[in-house]
Amino acid sequence: MVTTRLVETGDAEVLARLVVDDRDFLAPYEPLREESWFTTTGQRAVVDAALDEHARGTCLPHVVLDDDGTVVGRATLSGIVRGPLQSGSLGYWIAERAGGRGAATAAVARVTRIAFEELGLHRVQAETLVDNVRSQRVLQRNGFTRYGLAPRYLRIAGEWRDHVMFQLLDPRS
Repeated sequence: MVTTRLVETGDAEVLARLVVDDRDFLAPYEPLREESWFTTTGQRAVVDAALDEHARGTCLPHVVLDDDGTVVGRATLSGIVRGPLQSGSLGYWIAERAGGRGAATAAVARVTRIAFEELGLHRVQAETLVDNVRSQRVLQRNGFTRYGLAPRYLRIAGEWRDHVMFQLLDPRS
């Protein structure tokens, strides 16, 4: 069964291998990265920064684990805002070799369940590139609804790209 867990500093080496192995696969969906990002040291810095944000309550950084417990991606709830908003923004990626088997769908389900049941959030948002139909299907399978289009929302692969906006509200509220 695919699951997730809080990322650990010790995951940096496997995460570096994944981003190197899938560099071309992930590139159309990611910002341009410095070469150091593709190293164990670079991934350790990414993980440590995420864990610092987690300690402040503004991030829930998870790794995605395949059926055999192997790390196959990341699922992160970031930008957690409390007060009247009670919301966070979900981002995720799955290694190419693990795609098409429901890993992303399971990871999104788990992280949104934690967001609502453990963190007490009211809303989770996620954005996808307009042409990233696979990711849109993952969100729709998890009950997310499309609510808009953000023109030139993020700089991806060196260009400002439009994104489709999705949200999921806590069904209990």
